[in-house]
Amino acid sequence: ARGFGVKLASLYAHVRNVDDLKAEVALNALRRLADMVDEAIAGRAGRDALYAYAEAQRDFALVHPGLFEAARHPLSEEIAMQSAGVRIARASRAVFRSYALDDADQVHATRLLGSFLLGFVLLERSGSFAHSAPEAAESWARGLESLHMTISGWAKKDSEQ
Repeated sequence: ARGFGVKLASLYAHVRNVDDLKAEVALNALRRLADMVDEAIAGRAGRDALYAYAEAQRDFALVHPGLFEAARHPLSEEIAMQSAGVRIARASRAVFRSYALDDADQVHATRLLGSFLLGFVLLERSGSFAHSAPEAAESWARGLESLHMTISGWAKKDSEQ
């Protein structure tokens, strides 16, 4: 508050407490991320949609690291269900529907992709890839291609049964 020339007590005219402030920042971050993801995957399917979705998430994390972190602030179920996080989840499901995955496999694929994205970006942002070759971008591309091949295999396996 002091950094913005605002008295601390004035903040509470707009938010009830620190957790409410964090939730509002998280909601803003989720809206901005959802906008980037929606724009990135519009009109795309399969591998192209997967790559666009992942690149939008990574770009958001690298360009807006504070918002990327804020977007992970825990929200109550009620608030989460009304947040732009629902749009992000819907976009992820759309990507994986284009792989002809059933509902359960769409959830598994979303979790797998989310784990890859979060882990890679956190390591990249912390400098863990800065001191070795090959470049992180090559590892990123190989990771995405591996995800694509794995998820494509799920759809083929299910159609053969």
